Amino acid sequence: MPLSPRARRLLRDIDQRLRRGPVVDKPRGKIVDEVLAWLDERHIDPGPRLTHAWLRFDRALLAQIEDAMALNAEAPLPVVLSGMSSLEQACHGNAEEKGPREKPRAYRVLASLPAGAPRPGIAQGTREVLDLDRRRLDLDAFEVLVQVENLDCLYALPAELPALAAWARPLILYRGDSHYGGGFRPLVAAWSRSGKPHFYFGDFDARGVGIAMETGATHLLLPPLAGVAQRANAEHLPPEQQKYLPTLRQRSAKLPAGHALAGYLEILLFEQRGLRQQWFGSELVRVPLG
Repeated sequence: MPLSPRARRLLRDIDQRLRRGPVVDKPRGKIVDEVLAWLDERHIDPGPRLTHAWLRFDRALLAQIEDAMALNAEAPLPVVLSGMSSLEQACHGNAEEKGPREKPRAYRVLASLPAGAPRPGIAQGTREVLDLDRRRLDLDAFEVLVQVENLDCLYALPAELPALAAWARPLILYRGDSHYGGGFRPLVAAWSRSGKPHFYFGDFDARGVGIAMETGATHLLLPPLAGVAQRANAEHLPPEQQKYLPTLRQRSAKLPAGHALAGYLEILLFEQRGLRQQWFGSELVRVPLG
């Protein structure tokens, strides 16, 4: 068996301390005993360095350990496997740390883009959803960010959104879930520093509007107020969302007279009605959040 992450940390610490002195004594315990068992498996005898209470490390013993690690395709001691993806760990040997490793989707986002060139055997659509590494995206190339809450709505986006007609290059991304949320969060933080518009296109309920504010959205994409007033219903504002209403009341109280958001918040706060994104319809308007 390869050394555990804790044993590797112990040996890295010993390596650093041996740069300042000739020996390092470590009391016998669970981790030291693991190292001893590992040495025994590889027929390395610590000799007089080992007592019933201590294991003495010196540069010669550490060199034997490092040689054995190389022979058994274990990552060199200076390499910290924690936080690497499995593919990155594979570049350093056979051992894999399954704890705090980088998840395969850590940098992934789902983007809805105009359809590209036809692909043989795949029916052409007006848009396509691509799984992208956010590090490959040049945010300066886009004029507006559109955060889509529901995955089915992302897949069903039409070729054009009239509400976005003023921008030639919108970046339309899925807000994320347990699979894709990790890539979106740092991206939206970087976008907020640009000062460019950020639209939240998601459920018109207490949580949806709250998420829009938390992620720095500048606008909501919603049906016209008359359409929301007509179609909103109590079933689309579930009881468990009551805890989010106080924050919206604070926001509502700070809005200037005649603000476009005020009428929408009245439906949520006083009429206790919401409207899920799937019921919006095709006509959308931009509603500023501030």
